[in-house]
Amino acid sequence: MMTELEQYYNKFNEEKRLNSRHGQVEFITSMKYIHQYLPEDKSAKILDVGAGTGRYSVALAEEGYDVTAVELVKYNLGILKQKNSSVKAYQGNALKLSRFPDKEFDMVLVFGPMYHLLTTVEKVTALKEARRVLKDNGVMLVAYCMNEYSILTYGFKQNHILECMENGKISEDFRVQPETSDLYDYVRLEDMDAYNEAAKLTRIKVISADGPSDYMRPVLNAMDEKTFEMFIQYHLTVCERPELVGAGSHTVDILRKTL
Repeated sequence: MMTELEQYYNKFNEEKRLNSRHGQVEFITSMKYIHQYLPEDKSAKILDVGAGTGRYSVALAEEGYDVTAVELVKYNLGILKQKNSSVKAYQGNALKLSRFPDKEFDMVLVFGPMYHLLTTVEKVTALKEARRVLKDNGVMLVAYCMNEYSILTYGFKQNHILECMENGKISEDFRVQPETSDLYDYVRLEDMDAYNEAAKLTRIKVISADGPSDYMRPVLNAMDEKTFEMFIQYHLTVCERPELVGAGSHTVDILRKTL
């Protein structure tokens, strides 16, 4: 039987999201930092855990990198494989990367799993597995969905805040409280710090992958190309600013092993 997550992604158009204006902001920003830590000679081996439909995997493979992708959802994996790229794609789980030996990859991307792993134990397990297959001098990029984004959008913008406070879905200090039936978890920066410490990972930097773009969907969609390009320039200039990290939809933690 399909899991709820599989049923969700069988209906959710991930390709459309990533190709939307707000999705482009996330992709362009994340790719900038991926390239910042990859060698220019294309010698790096990259593992994309939770690769989805291959938006990052295929793009990096087309640049000449040796890319391996792991994706849990068969539907997404099928779309990835249909792109006929050089990506080596497998069905698998972020919690168990036993297919791969220790210290195999120069870079590991974990851009999907943390959204859906609901417990600290699961998140730390995923980080430890990614750390295990990462070379000692390698770099890991881990994406999270952020707590304040959920509170501001689902809570206040969509007007669920009072019912969520009453039924315990949001705590008194405005933390989202996921249940086992939920598909998404939302975190704060201090949660990410705790996961990293438990998994023996050290932060290089943390960025807001999409900044305010998810809140600004209608505005971005109405922009002419020149103005949208200027917005991208602005976002790339400010995405490391600490006052902006955490309020966006997605945050990317850039990490090395603690040796």
